[in-house]
Amino acid sequence: MNQYEVLYLITPELDEEANRAVMDKFAGIITGNGGEIVKQDEWGKRKLAYAIDYKTEGFYVLVTFNAPAELPRELERNFRNDERILRYMVTRKEA
Repeated sequence: MNQYEVLYLITPELDEEANRAVMDKFAGIITGNGGEIVKQDEWGKRKLAYAIDYKTEGFYVLVTFNAPAELPRELERNFRNDERILRYMVTRKEA
């Protein structure tokens, strides 16, 4: 298993309960596909460096996880299909 990090931005209009639902959805995708979450940090709402879809803020979430090599592709597919996600980046960490 490889170690990965994913940083994603949730739209700022959502309330705390909706943010939790989005984070639970992606945590479920990771664990449901053979991955294991090591750490999940909620950075909270922060100002963006530039506007994305006319939004100047986003809710940042950083997740560190161990997973098989096929999981990042599935995770990115789900990020692309969710309109509540502004941006995302999945990176593999070196051992």
